Amino acid sequence: MKRIHVNIPEETLDVKGRRRGGIDLLRRRLNLLAGTDKVLMTMYVEHENSFRQIARVCGVSESNVARRINGIINRLTDGQYMACLRNRDKLSRWQLAVAKDYFLIGLSMRKIAGKRRRSYYNVRDTLNEIRSIVNASERRAGSC
Repeated sequence: MKRIHVNIPEETLDVKGRRRGGIDLLRRRLNLLAGTDKVLMTMYVEHENSFRQIARVCGVSESNVARRINGIINRLTDGQYMACLRNRDKLSRWQLAVAKDYFLIGLSMRKIAGKRRRSYYNVRDTLNEIRSIVNASERRAGSC
């Protein structure tokens, strides 16, 4: 029978603490998602289902579920959409919609253009404007 070691290394505790903090961050940001992405993340984060279990329920491959969930996690934790929300007073409704589609949902510029019935170039210019507004406000906040 294996004995549980009483002296757990501090680096192991640090890793567990970071992972726990990441899970808490994901739980707080789950309400930003909608549709299938929200269902997948709820199954993964809240109910702690494995990729295999989720794949069986959805009827897709395990690797497909893993790629999709990892992509959602990366988009939720990178903070670009959250920076846009912090600067929502400087962005128009159109810019916030494009930011959500691109930074949170993960749509390509071409798909956003089709969805929003705008040109690809208009979407690209809008994303460049959003980045410049967010970067300028981040620099101002950092200099204070």
